[in-house]
Amino acid sequence: MLMVTGGAGFIGSNFVRGRLETSDEGVINVDKLTYAGNLQNLAQALHNPRHVFIKADIADANIISDVIAKYSPRAVINLAAESHVDRSIREPDSFVQTNVVGTLCLLKACCEYWKRLPSERKDRFRFLHVSTDEVYGSLEETATPCSEAAAYAPSSPYAASKASSDHLVSAFHKTYGLPTLIANSSNNYGPYQFPEKLIPLAVHCALTDQEIPVYGDGGNVRDWLYVSDHCAAIEAVLAHGRPGERYNISAANERTNIEVIRLVCRLLEEERPRSDGKLYERQIRFVSDRPGHDRRYAVDAKKARIELNWAPAETLLNGLRKTVRWYLANREWVKNVTSGAYRDWVAFQYRRPA
Repeated sequence: MLMVTGGAGFIGSNFVRGRLETSDEGVINVDKLTYAGNLQNLAQALHNPRHVFIKADIADANIISDVIAKYSPRAVINLAAESHVDRSIREPDSFVQTNVVGTLCLLKACCEYWKRLPSERKDRFRFLHVSTDEVYGSLEETATPCSEAAAYAPSSPYAASKASSDHLVSAFHKTYGLPTLIANSSNNYGPYQFPEKLIPLAVHCALTDQEIPVYGDGGNVRDWLYVSDHCAAIEAVLAHGRPGERYNISAANERTNIEVIRLVCRLLEEERPRSDGKLYERQIRFVSDRPGHDRRYAVDAKKARIELNWAPAETLLNGLRKTVRWYLANREWVKNVTSGAYRDWVAFQYRRPA
């Protein structure tokens, strides 16, 4: 069986659902069910006999050790993380607790389990840690995308917590021999993403006739990766990655935030035009930039393409069209996750400039 942590979140639930559809192997899904973890994301999987869901915190060493001992996974994929930069600026403690302490607890439990495995199973075991391109920090406009050899230079508490967890994973390989793998991906988008992130937030605000907030001048550049392409990359890293190595995962779709939001607005006008005939772009509003906002992220995925034979399948336009259509078809899901607390957060976070 595979053990997936954070399997009720955005990327995790997409991975779990896809895995159950394409493989006969069982999945042990461990998730704390924070605000961004949602069992509705797993509606198709909850009654599948090959899917075992366990509500638990990866920082709870006793529970995690018990789960691993009971189910004896052949691999552990760590997708559990606090991941929103804005929240990390306001509440960094929870990011350190989950992303650093939680990863350490998971590594220790896996290492003790791995040491006791019979030699054949020990050789096949893998610990795959899913991370982010933000660990490399901000790039100048003309700089080449980061390779896996680039130095870490995290800016936000979120990025620093993920960089710390990456270093712990590497240390457990070098010190104890644990067969680890790290995947550093660019910005994901697609179905089931919590609407605090740029694309689902823009869709939600557009459809509910609210202002669509854009930080600063909207010129911050991100490299956009459709979530199913990321899930395919995780599969490839798990199957073919070399222990101790890390792999950048990217679709080489660099766009400014304002370009992406305008494209989302145009797709909404095609799929669900406003009843008053006005353009969704009229709802865009520039707001105060967040502290330490990195200007550009970009990573080079050449290593993954060559060693793992992986390549993204979706273009940005097609991936965004699929995403917009999903949110249009799943308004009830959005309604259920955008609680009063969510609305208060958005109102505070995206204030207009003074």
